[in-house]
Amino acid sequence: MSNIKSQLSCKFLPIDEVSVKLLRDMYRVFSRYYANTDLDTFVHDMSKKSGIFLLREKMTGRIVGFSTWTEMPLAYGKRKAIGVFSGDTILESDYWGNKALQQAFAMRMLKLKISRPGTRVFWLLISKGYKTYLLLANNFLRHYPNYASRNQRLVRVVDQYCEKLFPDYYDRDNRVLDFGDDSQHLKDDVADITASMRDANAKIRFFDDANPGWRRGTELPCVGEVCTRTLLGFFHKQMTSRRSQAAH
Repeated sequence: MSNIKSQLSCKFLPIDEVSVKLLRDMYRVFSRYYANTDLDTFVHDMSKKSGIFLLREKMTGRIVGFSTWTEMPLAYGKRKAIGVFSGDTILESDYWGNKALQQAFAMRMLKLKISRPGTRVFWLLISKGYKTYLLLANNFLRHYPNYASRNQRLVRVVDQYCEKLFPDYYDRDNRVLDFGDDSQHLKDDVADITASMRDANAKIRFFDDANPGWRRGTELPCVGEVCTRTLLGFFHKQMTSRRSQAAH
């Protein structure tokens, strides 16, 4: 089991190819890590997506995680732009650290960017926990909110998609999404933030301060610009990591 984290496949499926059985299998994984969930709400939320990334064990075919993909038009200044909204993302804890989803997501982003020359492309996400925020902060050169207070112009993109998708829940003053006390949230034993983690990592500390209600389900809306440098940087990290693993 030493190489368990390399034993996953990731495939994108348009939402109309997702069967009822797949949805039930996805929900089984989801409900293990999130509180205040029910199957009807889960299925309803999935019906609004454009597609899903499905993570399976290569040996057994068992579903161990997924993420979602939804495209939406945006405006950036006087220019048209496109946003890719990621909703819930979950991966069983045995596979935390696996890069299959990130690689598949980056490849789809690259294809979208190439197919829309001259169009700004943004990754839109809402983060219940620090791990999702770190995916943004560690991989996107231009992102908001930013622990170093950069890229303030991107706040307009955040306001735009939150007011389109979540007009009743967006707290514009604090720039968080508050879905109420009965909203879905990470279970207490999943991705907690300790005092030592806050002290050791400025980005984790920033997330905790920017979204102090994350334990009860408030979400931090975020955006990252998809540019050539970001994509090349990501793929360079992946190749460097593979070489290092092969060497050892």
